[in-house]
Amino acid sequence: MNRRSFLKKSVGSLLATAGISGSTFYYAKQIEPERLNIVEEKITGKAIPPSFNNFRIVQFSDTHVGFHFTIEQLQKVIAKINSLKPDLLVFTGDLVDDPKIFNEYNDLTSALSMTNAEYGKYWIYGNHDHGGYGTDIIKDVMDNSNFTLLQNSHTVIEKETDRIVLAGVDDLILGTPNLDKTLSQVNPDLFTVLLAHEPDLATETSNYPVDLQLSGHSHGGQIRLPFIGDLYTPAYAEKYIRGKYVINKRPFKLYVNSGIGTTRLPYRFLCPPEIHVFTLHS
Repeated sequence: MNRRSFLKKSVGSLLATAGISGSTFYYAKQIEPERLNIVEEKITGKAIPPSFNNFRIVQFSDTHVGFHFTIEQLQKVIAKINSLKPDLLVFTGDLVDDPKIFNEYNDLTSALSMTNAEYGKYWIYGNHDHGGYGTDIIKDVMDNSNFTLLQNSHTVIEKETDRIVLAGVDDLILGTPNLDKTLSQVNPDLFTVLLAHEPDLATETSNYPVDLQLSGHSHGGQIRLPFIGDLYTPAYAEKYIRGKYVINKRPFKLYVNSGIGTTRLPYRFLCPPEIHVFTLHS
């Protein structure tokens, strides 16, 4: 940890200890985690074909069901997702906080099965999905909910006579990510979206023919303080933490979703949960 990071975390921890009490504590635990934001983003690019004009990609991430986030709360999120009328729905990892102790998988499958998207529902592994012996368990849930796994693989989304590419890479921390395998057969002339749980992969992704990377993992810092920002972000979410980034000179964009649930601590402060809606414009 460098000196700047040390000072930031030390001062932030002191302020958090002193300030998150009383009404602030109540707000961070009971109110802000329920304040779901819908973040609308317009995506333009020469590679986006005419048939995909106004095509809506909805991303949700990091639900961490089981850690202060219930099936009932997830059902409300799913109702909101369906109201957004996604053409394509993507989930970018960390479905359950701790798969080895979670025991409501039937209800979880029933809830996720209610999601709708005309051009498909896709997902990638996060580190919590692989952890706690969850790799096969979470895959069964998502398979039974009609989500398609992209694990170092890609698919072509077709609309009328036009096509775009949706790719997904395995988790960096507990998986076996391989961008070469994921993208080697992709037509570089097609508009390409990559799902990657950890946002810091974008530095490497920027060397590939990818137009847009969608990530989660960081929770946006989850607890942020004025003038200080995030107090802590996990490994591989230390460079890119929240929101939009334009990387390198070519038009490669990264969006980091702040997630739905919480982990480690059941609080959100100045960092509400969010769903991203990306509308393509040719």
